[in-house]
Amino acid sequence: MLPRNNELKPGRSSATGQLLQSTRRLFYSKAFSRTVLLVIILLLLADLYRSPQHRLQGLKTSASSYESNEHGSAAEKDWSQYAYCQYVTAEAHLCNSLVMFESLSRLGVKADKLMLFPEQWLTKNTTEINRQLSKARDEYNVKLQPVHLFHFGKEKTWADGFTKFLAWNQTDYKRVLVLDSDATVLQPMDELFDLPSAPAAIPRAYWLESQLTGQLLLVEPSELEFKRIQEALEQRQANDYDMEIINILYKDSALTLPHRAYDLLTGEFKAEEHHKFLGNEMEVWDPDKVLAKAKFVHFSDWPYPKPWVAASRSQTEQIQPKCHVLENGDEDCRDREIWLWFYNDFQESRQRVCGFLQV
Repeated sequence: MLPRNNELKPGRSSATGQLLQSTRRLFYSKAFSRTVLLVIILLLLADLYRSPQHRLQGLKTSASSYESNEHGSAAEKDWSQYAYCQYVTAEAHLCNSLVMFESLSRLGVKADKLMLFPEQWLTKNTTEINRQLSKARDEYNVKLQPVHLFHFGKEKTWADGFTKFLAWNQTDYKRVLVLDSDATVLQPMDELFDLPSAPAAIPRAYWLESQLTGQLLLVEPSELEFKRIQEALEQRQANDYDMEIINILYKDSALTLPHRAYDLLTGEFKAEEHHKFLGNEMEVWDPDKVLAKAKFVHFSDWPYPKPWVAASRSQTEQIQPKCHVLENGDEDCRDREIWLWFYNDFQESRQRVCGFLQV
């Protein structure tokens, strides 16, 4: 039969003990400790001095993993939870909204397209209003949302701008990008929906001192924020309009969007100095580079009329940007050409989309 443990052959136990003692002496020896320490140092140095390309790739991999966890991959993202939003307060501005939705559709944006319009249009709309709403829904896949308009004061031009605050009440969406309709979209802006969470993300009004603009707003709809807005509207001063309310609520807390891409004014091409737009006095103004980076351009050339209002030839010639003479004697008219293109393109779009040019 098999021997029991205490019946092992003589010498086996003593040999095992000697092996264990030798192993312990090696493990606790200074030579072993120095060898382990040297290996660790070599591994650390190898990681420290690996090529910049490999280190950058590691950072990119980590960032990609974070973004994937934070927002989900592009294939997994449910774009129906995000929307580009237009608010329309009068029939005269409905075509402008259609022009913008046509641009967004042509550019292939992924998020929904949402139009807020007066609820009274459901029962009192004209044939033309019905035609344009149907066109928005059927041709540009716009979701139509009737709303009760905010009205304060006697100045309707500005007071109707309060309607944009209803975007915070569109709680079917995680994020809504509100765009004023007196503007033009040059590139998709889907990337804004992946920004870090914030109740509002807004560009600076770079032409003013320490102010946020109200022409483009990325908002996170919620009952809490909408309640804050309602309270601010109830407590507003007589001369407080949408931009003032935005700054009261979000001046110190909004996520700031870069204005070069998301709030370029057409009037910037008429300016003699561009340091406010560029953010410094050393960079050289290059209208072609500025145009290439711009995604949202706001028509702002007072007293020149908006592009859907007829302007005389003399008005245009008087206010259009000047050409500049370069050091080599050549004439540089790029500012003028780009400025005129903004207005001509908008007018051509109105004619193509709505079938008419001016209101």
